[in-house]
Amino acid sequence: MLLDLSKVLLQDGKALETSVELEMNELVFQMGKFSIARKSPLQVAVTNTGDRVLEIRGHGEVMLLIPCARCLTPVEYPMVLDFERTADMKLSEEEREERLEETNFMEGEQLNPEVLVRNELLINWPIRVLCKDDCKGICSRCGANLNVTACNCDTEQADPRMAAIRDIFSKYKEV
Repeated sequence: MLLDLSKVLLQDGKALETSVELEMNELVFQMGKFSIARKSPLQVAVTNTGDRVLEIRGHGEVMLLIPCARCLTPVEYPMVLDFERTADMKLSEEEREERLEETNFMEGEQLNPEVLVRNELLINWPIRVLCKDDCKGICSRCGANLNVTACNCDTEQADPRMAAIRDIFSKYKEV
């Protein structure tokens, strides 16, 4: 859903406040595809601060399902979206690129809230999500979730720096 801002752009100081229902059900980017479990309506306020410069403020909440970094179990991760952006509507697309302004949420004189929310989610993406602080992860050999079940794999890790000494002992081992 696009918000038409043409009436806001006509008069300095004019404002628009609205609530937008987000249509997106998943977030897709280089890291993968992540489902959105719940989302609140996005509260958006757009103000023409003068000279065709828009101040865009918003608030919303999104509950994402992100896999645990250790065991890959889906974890509900809440993300609160509080943002303020500025869009100078008198600049051309080339001038915006030169100034490194990120205004891909504007399509002509229309605001795309879905793109704005996607940008905010990517900016605030967590480094690592765990299902619990003491998550045991998965077995590197059989793939069993160690939080659910114990596996019978040999867990003894041989130190690779000791390989030469181990070879000497195995060569001269008495039976």
